[in-house]
Amino acid sequence: MASPLIRVEDLGRDYRLGDVNVTALTGVSLEIQAGDFVSVMGPSGSGKSTFMNLIGCLDRATTGRYWLNGEDVTRLSPDQLAGLRNRHLGFVFQNFNLLPRATALENVELPMLYAGVPPAERHRRAREQLERVGLGERMAHYPRQLSGGQQQRVAVARALVNRPPMILADEPTGALDTRTSQELMALFQALNDSGITLVLVTHEHDIARYGKRILTFRDGRRVADQPVADRILAGTEPAAAP
Repeated sequence: MASPLIRVEDLGRDYRLGDVNVTALTGVSLEIQAGDFVSVMGPSGSGKSTFMNLIGCLDRATTGRYWLNGEDVTRLSPDQLAGLRNRHLGFVFQNFNLLPRATALENVELPMLYAGVPPAERHRRAREQLERVGLGERMAHYPRQLSGGQQQRVAVARALVNRPPMILADEPTGALDTRTSQELMALFQALNDSGITLVLVTHEHDIARYGKRILTFRDGRRVADQPVADRILAGTEPAAAP
């Protein structure tokens, strides 16, 4: 069997708030295989966002170990972590995080600037990914000229442009209406079908059911890890209200 894309052992994260030590995550051990689509659920303060930040190399664990694509990242330097993020991970956030004075094309090109990709190749790859997410005719538009769903698609194209094996999405439908959320989840399922691994944080059970597996966190611990028995497949949802 192939090595997992993600493996964590006894992962934990503590924070100091004044004189108080707060445990945000403790004792998490699990694996995520390449090609999986994992939904992460739990109430506010459950540890799900802390878990996402740790596997996204945006934060460093207090205890335990973490391997990404076979590489032990636990003790890497900040520069090494940044390089790892750029090679292996794409990020999609609730609030899009687009530069307001940059076009859709320029926003998608941004990660390639940090990767040192030559301008002609940046332009070609950004166009390719915008076309992939259905925005081939919106490349010159600024964020203010795009709907919320279109802005999130720009964010997805930006996450894809360095060709990462995995995308981490933190509440990506939180600012979208039902119809647009369904369209975005259809896009995520298509990306997963193409071989990209998806890890999605959500508080919406219906959104979680687009994945193949649900991890549930509570009080900083993983309390459930189950396959999705009633998975929603794009195109089979009830029609959204107009």
